[in-house]
Amino acid sequence: MDILHSLGQLFLGSVPTIIIVLLFYLFLRSVFFTPIQRAMAEREARIDGARAEAAAVEAEAKHEMDSYHEALRQARATIFAEQEAVRREALENRAKLLKAMRTRAQEEVLAGTKRIEAELEAARAQVERDVPALAGDIVRVILEKRSSLGGVAR
Repeated sequence: MDILHSLGQLFLGSVPTIIIVLLFYLFLRSVFFTPIQRAMAEREARIDGARAEAAAVEAEAKHEMDSYHEALRQARATIFAEQEAVRREALENRAKLLKAMRTRAQEEVLAGTKRIEAELEAARAQVERDVPALAGDIVRVILEKRSSLGGVAR
């Protein structure tokens, strides 16, 4: 029984300490732990909000990047189409110019051929007109040479 009585005395002596510890715990809980937990919860909410905002900004940036790439692709396609149209037009102009130059060259060749044929015909006609006179001159020169040779040789 002595032990029980000692334990009772010990318990009664520790009650004020237990009450002080309990009050200290309640005080720390209301003054220290609750604000820290509230601050931690607020911090966690801000972090989650910042993550959500960062994800939204990243998604928007990805969307803008995709639209930029699409616009760039369309601009390149437009430029390529314009270059192709200019190249095609240049080739068509070159083909027209070559065709015109060929036609002009053929016309010049044809005109030159006709002119040469006309000159040839005129020269033939002139030669045919001059043949009897030339033949007479040749015969006369030959006869004169024979007669001058014949007179010297005799």
